[in-house]
Amino acid sequence: MLLPALLALFGAASVDAPPPSPGQIAAAAPAVEWIPILSDELLVMTLAPAAGQKVVRRVVIQLIPSPLSAGWVANIRQLVAAHWWDGTSVNRVQDNYVAQWGDATEKKPLPPGLRTMTSIDYPTPWRSLASDTNGLAKPIARWAAGGQSPDVYAPAILWYRGFPLASDAKRVSEGRRVWPVHCYGSVGVGRNLAPDTGSGAELYAVIGHAPRHLDRNIAVVGRVIAGMEFLSSLPRGTGDLGFYEQPSERLAITSVRLASELPAAERPHYAYLSTTGATWPRYVAARRNREPPFFEQPAGAADVCNIPVPIRTERAEK
Repeated sequence: MLLPALLALFGAASVDAPPPSPGQIAAAAPAVEWIPILSDELLVMTLAPAAGQKVVRRVVIQLIPSPLSAGWVANIRQLVAAHWWDGTSVNRVQDNYVAQWGDATEKKPLPPGLRTMTSIDYPTPWRSLASDTNGLAKPIARWAAGGQSPDVYAPAILWYRGFPLASDAKRVSEGRRVWPVHCYGSVGVGRNLAPDTGSGAELYAVIGHAPRHLDRNIAVVGRVIAGMEFLSSLPRGTGDLGFYEQPSERLAITSVRLASELPAAERPHYAYLSTTGATWPRYVAARRNREPPFFEQPAGAADVCNIPVPIRTERAEK
């Protein structure tokens, strides 16, 4: 009688075992589903060390892939090539909103030949992405359970090469468009009042609740994938909109470089979980349905910004 009792016990334990967490699902993804981020798609921003410390504060930003926000990204590449940000500063930190950097004096000359974009360039035509079947995930217009909308700011959500996007309800034949969204860590282009759209010289990172109302009103050009703590933990500015009132409050930027410009030993290496692979739907489902024993009331839904694409550090190639 002991053996049947043990079998029954272990059988029950296996049935009652909690489902894998989103992190466990991502960690179990096969190597082929982890997509390396090329070194010329990574910006490495080095900030001045804190007073009395020698710790290097390095923020790594992944640029959004073409053709999304292409004109602004081209300008950013030109600014990086000119080492334009060297000696500028983080000059605005607004609580639950953004940390912003650039030339606080607004007098530093910009490199010649920067592109000028208009508000028409905020969204991207669906057709320009649709042929990239390895990069474009199928849009989600309704969650399967209950049929509720997946987003309050757009009729559909999707991902392109690891970046979250939103889409309008138009069919492809009617000119469907997609656009990047503002999530925690997203990097956008500061601008003045419309019709100005910003050159890319003034950038910010979202350090608070996702300000999705900025979607299609400001260009999103990337996301912070490492070193976010060096921006989110900065003292909040006391001036209007969180700007630092005294020059001494600003955090100096030592340099901004493409990772491909750095010596091989200093280049960061990262990969993101494919948003078109077999693991991705399971990961999304787990983010939507957080289950017992901790979650007594699974939500059955998730905001697009609450489905962050996993990023992991990769070993450098020998």
